[in-house]
Amino acid sequence: MGCRDSKKDFFRLTFSFTGSIFPDAMVPKTADVVVIGGGCMGASVAYHLAARGVKNITLLEREKFLGMGSTRAAAGGVRYQFSTRVNIQLSLYSLPIIEHFQDHFGTSSGYHPIGYLFLLSDAREVAAFKRNLALQHSLGLNDICWLDRDEIARRAPRVNLDGIVGGTFGPRDGLADPNTITQAFAARAKALGARIETEIAVTGIRRENNRDAAVHTNRGEIATRTVVCCAGAWSPEIGRMIDIEIPIVPMRRQFFITDPLPQIPSDHPFTIDFASSFYFHPEGAGLIVGMSNHDETPGYKLAVDEAFREKTLEHAIQRVPLLADAKIASEIVGLYEVTPDAHPILSEAKAAPGFYIAAGFSGHGFMHSPAAGKVMSEIILDGKSSTVDVSMLDLERFAEGRLVQEVNVV
Repeated sequence: MGCRDSKKDFFRLTFSFTGSIFPDAMVPKTADVVVIGGGCMGASVAYHLAARGVKNITLLEREKFLGMGSTRAAAGGVRYQFSTRVNIQLSLYSLPIIEHFQDHFGTSSGYHPIGYLFLLSDAREVAAFKRNLALQHSLGLNDICWLDRDEIARRAPRVNLDGIVGGTFGPRDGLADPNTITQAFAARAKALGARIETEIAVTGIRRENNRDAAVHTNRGEIATRTVVCCAGAWSPEIGRMIDIEIPIVPMRRQFFITDPLPQIPSDHPFTIDFASSFYFHPEGAGLIVGMSNHDETPGYKLAVDEAFREKTLEHAIQRVPLLADAKIASEIVGLYEVTPDAHPILSEAKAAPGFYIAAGFSGHGFMHSPAAGKVMSEIILDGKSSTVDVSMLDLERFAEGRLVQEVNVV
């Protein structure tokens, strides 16, 4: 959830994949699969397809480096605490891979299990989260627990608990590094034969006989029968190229990073005041502090909303009083890719055979990228997913009124 940036992230990005050495080089003339979007989702899809033996894969990213969209601005949160079976199952597959990323990819994901602590302030929230707990326990997550006020105070002594009646805590929830994971997926995909092309903008998709025929770019045309849209908040633009409505809206999210606050330990839980959506967690020696703007309107807005920053500061100081003396070191703005039910689209578009969508994660795409890439490879190559049943996350559910509502999002 949230957004992220830092000097160390920029340093890593300078070593991210770029396109051809020669800036005017053309794209390949053909590809078995074209993946549009080089964030964590596109990189994961490319890797998982390559791992299944697909050789002629081309991933297209319009920016100079991979992961420059919502991935760059992800706060890095990973969690099991969701309210729907499918989201929990996506976490059950993804988080162990993130935890043991070194074993799989030879580099650490930066996984730091500080836990997620949800603070609840009324009976309705308590009832909903206790239902969530029952579902989580039924799926084997018995370490997620209910905390009363005294237990919360012991875990988070610097938090003002006025109005808080209880909460939930998941000890294996925590943080990881989105950029490292994206680059590792891309590196492994490339090692398996995939092409990673940056600074390539998709300008159109040509279809013949109701099938994909080619992807048009600013560097030429790629003939292909299979296109995977992993363009995040920009996915509706790709859908319009083939007259498909993808109900994803871009929503601005912003947060700031403080100067060092030694009073908050580095293992302090990722803390979320659910009613207000205010959250904070350690980031280096300081804190990431943010909040969702429920009055935000859709749009590709990447400038800081200064008025909302002030509102966030008011909530922050009320809930964590020591923040009154903190200084803002930097501010970050990114986009959530929001669907009407806060679940992603993981499916082929029935009205456009050969066109697949892996987008709309509504703030939890990075943490589910291992599972999403895996199930998309199964949908594309086998006709359905088997690792996790995501058949209910098809594009058509919106028009048919089959929403799968995730309520544990802020």
